[in-house]
Amino acid sequence: MFHWLTDRRRKKLTAVPFPPAWEEILQKNVAHYCMLEDAERAHLRSLIQVFIAEKDWEGCGGLELTDEIRVTVSAQACLLLLGLPHDYYKNVESIIVYPSTVVPPHPKPGFFENVLAPVGIAHPIIGQAFQQGPLIIVWDSALHGGRHPELGHNVIYHEFAHKLDMLDGAADGTPPLRDRAEYRDWVEICSREYLRLRHDVEHGKKSFLNAYGAVSEAEFFAVATEQFFDQPRLMTDHAPDLYRVLREYYQQDPVRRIGRNSCAV
Repeated sequence: MFHWLTDRRRKKLTAVPFPPAWEEILQKNVAHYCMLEDAERAHLRSLIQVFIAEKDWEGCGGLELTDEIRVTVSAQACLLLLGLPHDYYKNVESIIVYPSTVVPPHPKPGFFENVLAPVGIAHPIIGQAFQQGPLIIVWDSALHGGRHPELGHNVIYHEFAHKLDMLDGAADGTPPLRDRAEYRDWVEICSREYLRLRHDVEHGKKSFLNAYGAVSEAEFFAVATEQFFDQPRLMTDHAPDLYRVLREYYQQDPVRRIGRNSCAV
């Protein structure tokens, strides 16, 4: 009965025409939206409608929440879901948005943080995901990442990749996969690339991946997700097997979207 009511509510939400003002926000703030095919964009719009309605949103640090904030954050979070079986991030109940880089009040860091300083006492963060609790996002970073995928840094992809990882109850850099063969392939490739990144970082060698991914397997998956969507050609050049396992997991092929602008008149 509960699932039937949920499905019914969601169908009502997606039956409502997508607001033209929201469409303008997507075209202005989410570069990936215009790289999608028409069917993908329609799917993403439906995901956004449900996601915005079902999550609790809170602005902090003097930030007044607007449709621009909700739509921009939701679009980037839901982009990860386009090819996945999902329940709209059932492990995310509330999203807290700060205007800019924030220093959390508690000195002990959470399970995962996209940090700007070494872990220790309270330090600036631009995003934070908890196994239990809200997801924290910094608005200026979310907006910048959405508009500039060429930079390869996206706090929304990073933190929501953590939430995908947590769906099986283990924050270990391996999200729920389809079968044993996919698990074996994932562990082999991701472990190899994670150890390569750690080796590069420890020896001061520049890597194609953000060095923050060397912190743990979980951070590796989040960092790799950022680059998979934002700099896919760089990943195929340096780690084609890593790109392949992420493509098979997300059921998306960002390389094929490069140069596409489906929003052009």
